[in-house]
Amino acid sequence: MIDPKKIIAAAEHRLEGSDMFVVGCNCSPGNEIELLIDSDTSVSIDACVELSRAIEAEFDRDAEDFSLTVASAGIGSELRCLRQYRKLVGRPVEVLLLSGVKITARLEAVDDEGLTLSYEEKQAVEGKKRRQLVTVTRSYPFAEIKSTREFLDFK
Repeated sequence: MIDPKKIIAAAEHRLEGSDMFVVGCNCSPGNEIELLIDSDTSVSIDACVELSRAIEAEFDRDAEDFSLTVASAGIGSELRCLRQYRKLVGRPVEVLLLSGVKITARLEAVDDEGLTLSYEEKQAVEGKKRRQLVTVTRSYPFAEIKSTREFLDFK
């Protein structure tokens, strides 16, 4: 079985100097390798093909047979690395906490420990009978987050 770390190292070496980066690599026992890449702008099909050919050239198919798929981390897929989070600062995201609570909010900031979200929440306001919508800004550590996705509103 091919070591995914070798695939990632080859991909990172090839992507050096571009705005693209490696998100993850999965390797099955049957040597079916899936490499996910992303970019600060966009990932074209041609870029995936070029990277796939460059990585395949570095490995000997006679020594070990494998199937390599290079794909873009698609819209709506889970965010896996800090660079993906940074790309979405100021945009709406959908966060699922480990407690099962789903939050749709604007991603305000990201650091190594967690992220800061702002969203509207109904709260009791002094002097008012009904609960009012108030903009709340809260920080959540990554340890409390199960998954985060870019929120796409088609309305």
